[in-house]
Amino acid sequence: MDVINVNDVSLHVQVEGPDDGQPVVFANSLGTDLRLWDGVVARLPPGLRLIRYDKRGHGLSDCPAPPYSMGALITEAEGVMDALSVRDAVFVGLSIGGLIAQGLAAKRLDLVRAVVLSSTAAKIGTRAMWEERIEAIRADGLPAMTDAILERWFTPDFRSSAAVAPWQRMVETCPEDGYVGCCAAIAGTDFYNISGDLRLPTLVIAGDRDGATPPDLVRELAELIPGAQFELMRGTGHLPCVEDPGTYAAHLVDFLASIGHLP
Repeated sequence: MDVINVNDVSLHVQVEGPDDGQPVVFANSLGTDLRLWDGVVARLPPGLRLIRYDKRGHGLSDCPAPPYSMGALITEAEGVMDALSVRDAVFVGLSIGGLIAQGLAAKRLDLVRAVVLSSTAAKIGTRAMWEERIEAIRADGLPAMTDAILERWFTPDFRSSAAVAPWQRMVETCPEDGYVGCCAAIAGTDFYNISGDLRLPTLVIAGDRDGATPPDLVRELAELIPGAQFELMRGTGHLPCVEDPGTYAAHLVDFLASIGHLP
């Protein structure tokens, strides 16, 4: 297990591929760990340097006391990349990971040459919505929310299959403090002005059955960033990289090729 310490928070990091490979960094959604990208990483061409990490409060990373700020999450992504001497990476973020990607691209263009923004937006939900979710989790526990979370994440066919089991366990074992801490970070984030000023190659991916960030909301983000490419993945929910990793990987490889980021 590789651990990188950023401002006294130990972050679990997994790096695959050659040290001199073109870097691609992945940031996970709320309630998931770096295994979110297993199916995509397995389908990418050799020679890339693939970097995944668990954000604070998730997976094998430390879980500080909540609430968290988006600034802290961005600083920790930045710290992971600095510790690994990564520059000019493609940063792939899903949901809250997509917010981290937007903030990092605005802050450190030396680190990020392009972004892939999946199932995300410049602003996700309302502060009141997230505060209500935090209160419900504190009252009843995160496992009581599992069915509602999985309904937002996946299509009915996927939820009724055996493939949903590890994702159900992932939600139920996510540290409650980590989940509500990241809910607070999302609640306080509005990147409409920041993202509208981004000027870098951007791929935006939405699932047409997404119950958390509906495709029209994701498309709005693509329209906000000049020159952004938009891809709608049919028959997938909030985690298209899980339900259809082959198509997701194909979109990612096409994008990497288009910007000259393949070995």
